[in-house]
Amino acid sequence: MNRLGSMNIMMVLYVFSIMMLAGVVTSLSFVALYSMGVRPTIVAAPMLSPLFALLVSSVIGTSISAIAGERFLKPISRLIRATKIVSKGDFSVRVEEMEGDSEVAELLRNFNRMAEELGGIELFRSDFVNDFSHEFKTPVVSIRGFAKQLRDEELPPERRREYADIIVAESERLANMAANVLLLSKLENQRIPSGREEYELDEQLRACVILLEKEWSTKGLDMELDLEPVKLDGDQGLLEHLWINLIGNAVKFTPEGGRVSLSCRSRADGVEVRVADTGIGMDEETARRMFDKFYQGDRSRASRGNGLGLSIAKRIVDLYGGRVSVRSAPGRGTTITVVLPRLSPAALEG
Repeated sequence: MNRLGSMNIMMVLYVFSIMMLAGVVTSLSFVALYSMGVRPTIVAAPMLSPLFALLVSSVIGTSISAIAGERFLKPISRLIRATKIVSKGDFSVRVEEMEGDSEVAELLRNFNRMAEELGGIELFRSDFVNDFSHEFKTPVVSIRGFAKQLRDEELPPERRREYADIIVAESERLANMAANVLLLSKLENQRIPSGREEYELDEQLRACVILLEKEWSTKGLDMELDLEPVKLDGDQGLLEHLWINLIGNAVKFTPEGGRVSLSCRSRADGVEVRVADTGIGMDEETARRMFDKFYQGDRSRASRGNGLGLSIAKRIVDLYGGRVSVRSAPGRGTTITVVLPRLSPAALEG
């Protein structure tokens, strides 16, 4: 039986109990009056006795209803007031919960959970807008400033080229940010990965390393590959974003002469890809928030990214029903492990 039907039955039993209790109390009152020899004049007339009994029963029933209703309706009244506060945008309100498993107690608990979730969403939205505004404003201000400098006709040619290169770099940063925001928005509104096909995951990982060769070879990094032949069902283009982000992040935060290790192997529950580096590592707070939008723990290198790459990576893992874990410590490098099911959710539904 659903909650609504259960509540209807409870209300019927509640009204019936009040009526029965009022009738019993009225009967006992009359018995007491007659036993004490008290016989009201109005009861002496047989025609008026039922009317008197009805009047007494109504008064007693109303009193009982008022007392019992106070306990039953008071939580509902608090809930109505709290709902009005939430409708005005204040999600900090909470209602006092009741013990037990009744429908009213469940309603109060669900309201508090709803208010807490709405408060979290509002806080996240506010942080997202503030962070995006800051990240968007920085390159725009930089572009405007150097563009004004280029209007100086006496500017030396080498300085002019330097400023032009900065403008190009900042423009590319804006373009990448816009592309990442659009991709992340698309992924967050997507429930099942599309475009799935079975392909060689180890070959894709090798291709990603080759794509990033300029970055890791420039820093003289040692790339260690331990890739077992593994097949995976999924969207190659989407998963490439995941691997590029993870490998690129390891390369970015590993100092010159360091090492980045990439492994891939089969597991009973799917496939495991591990990216480890000997980079600067992260403290506990940074590791906990590394997948948050626009979060950049190392602000000294913040200009090289926009804090969306790892958010996209995490969303892709979630979309495929996988999991990601992080092990890191300052000065001791970082290891990120991704486990994906061999078949995507779409394949399982098919």
